[in-house]
Amino acid sequence: MDQLTNKPSLLKKILALVLAFGPGIFAIGYTIGTGSVTSMIVAGSTYGMQLLWVLLLSCVFSGILMYAYGNFALVTGETALFAFKKHLKYGKLIAILIIVGISLGQWNSLMGILGISSNIIYEIIVIYFPNLSGSRYEVVLIVALVVIAIMYSLLLVGKYTFFEKILVIFVTIMGLSFIISLFMVYPLPVEVAQGLIPSIPQVEGGKMMVAAFVGTTMAAATFLSRPLFVKGKGWNMSNRSQQKKDAIIAAILVFVISASVMAVACGALFHQGKPVTEVLDMVNTLEPVAGKFALTLFFFGTLSAGLSSIFPCLLIAPILLADYQSGELDTSSKQFKIVTGIASCFALIVPIFGANPIQMQILSQVFNVFVLPLVILGIILLVNNKGLMKTYKAGLGLNVGLFAALFFACVISYNGVVALFDFF
Repeated sequence: MDQLTNKPSLLKKILALVLAFGPGIFAIGYTIGTGSVTSMIVAGSTYGMQLLWVLLLSCVFSGILMYAYGNFALVTGETALFAFKKHLKYGKLIAILIIVGISLGQWNSLMGILGISSNIIYEIIVIYFPNLSGSRYEVVLIVALVVIAIMYSLLLVGKYTFFEKILVIFVTIMGLSFIISLFMVYPLPVEVAQGLIPSIPQVEGGKMMVAAFVGTTMAAATFLSRPLFVKGKGWNMSNRSQQKKDAIIAAILVFVISASVMAVACGALFHQGKPVTEVLDMVNTLEPVAGKFALTLFFFGTLSAGLSSIFPCLLIAPILLADYQSGELDTSSKQFKIVTGIASCFALIVPIFGANPIQMQILSQVFNVFVLPLVILGIILLVNNKGLMKTYKAGLGLNVGLFAALFFACVISYNGVVALFDFF
């Protein structure tokens, strides 16, 4: 009897431990979606572990930016775009450009995410029930409608803590699935070590893949939304240390999970000369190497990545608008319901037309890097404003990290421009 009464308390303790990470769980949800998974699979199967250094640098800079934005919110009580508009020269124009750029990028991603997630659900069913007949298009469309309807209804009834708990479930399944898959199919240690030496694949699509990596890992939406989620968590100046730990843990988890995906694709497919251009190609290529169980695990991880990204992608436009207008997110407002409703309809474009979302997914990740320098420059100006930050003005260490992130983002943005010109 004692064991039965202890079980719920143990589960509560585990959930409390995960939720203690706070807004970082949204960072993982934003960052690791099917777009990210697609980029990691394509890179791992095509280039091996060669781009691991890009992933590592992106995650280090992401941790620094999450900390900077979160710390600014705790010290000033203000959110990002509201502060841009209020304190920066041309801040209003910068904020509007950021809202438009990020919202379009996230909505484009959303189309691909829903399309891929719906196809993955179909493929998982077919793996175990191969005799099931029916039109792929019809089944995928029905699944897409059901998924987006459920997500939209959850948004309408939820508050911050509710969103957080839903994301915890998806992110936990995703992380465990990919990490367990890694123990079944893994690259050689020497390949991992070589992947930390900076180099860009000198082949067609190599530069675009580097830009896509940064676009999906250093996601501007992650940093801009952090002050609102920090406020939603109810954190204040007494939580500064916790906010710092949360940013570090989120960055580490993004690296570990993303690197696991790349490593599985490298270990299973790279040496066989089987580059993957679609997540769904894993059905034919991974199963003979890793077996049905590993394939199912990997697919559940990819599906969870997609579902964990749909939630934040639907939230991003109302979050940015609320941030710009007042710095407060009201999930019960008419504006919130209308904007998330439009985003939900927008997400159905790929499933309705039966289009292949993979190339658009990678392109949408590339477009994300163009807003990134503005987002980094904005926070550099804010955290170095003594009138705002007072004694908590950014020190030498944080400034070195932020300026290094800005330089990295500018180089990658230039690289992305060159890659797009080559593509078109």
